[in-house]
Amino acid sequence: MKPVRLSRDALFVGISILLVLLPLVAGGIYVYNKHRWAKGLMAQLEPRYARLVGLERQKEELDQARKRIGQAQTQYVYPAAMDVSQAGNAAQQHVREIFGAAGMQISSSQVLQPKDDRGYDRIALKVQADGDLLALQGVLTVLGSQTPAIIIDGLQIQLIGGLSAVNPKVAPRLTTQFSLSVLKDRT
Repeated sequence: MKPVRLSRDALFVGISILLVLLPLVAGGIYVYNKHRWAKGLMAQLEPRYARLVGLERQKEELDQARKRIGQAQTQYVYPAAMDVSQAGNAAQQHVREIFGAAGMQISSSQVLQPKDDRGYDRIALKVQADGDLLALQGVLTVLGSQTPAIIIDGLQIQLIGGLSAVNPKVAPRLTTQFSLSVLKDRT
């Protein structure tokens, strides 16, 4: 067998065909890689899109829930239209009325500086009052049912005169120190 010799023309035609096919092959590889990238991106976006479609379908329910939250917020929080000092003074006056109606004598009360609490102003109140156990029970019962909500942050109770001075026939007198707070909307 004789070795096959390619002519110069055949070699030139073969190289020309390879040069024409090379960009087509490179373009095909590029398109294939872009297709794989887009398919992976679609796989990542599909769950997010499904969630957005679900939220869009539940838009009415979400709006109703937002309205209920707004209504509940107006019940439990002082409005944003109110100044912080106005809200603090209103809360202090309301607390004084509750204590007085329950039969406790307030010896001191003060409104402290507000603190930031997740989008609300938390206005602290300190109240020191004296009274008997029944009056204290009345105050605690009423404080828990107020709107806007009055939060009891802390409570100290001391028996006036100690246990040795207690007469079993007379209701003991207590001195209390309440740490209360109310919330005021900022938005």
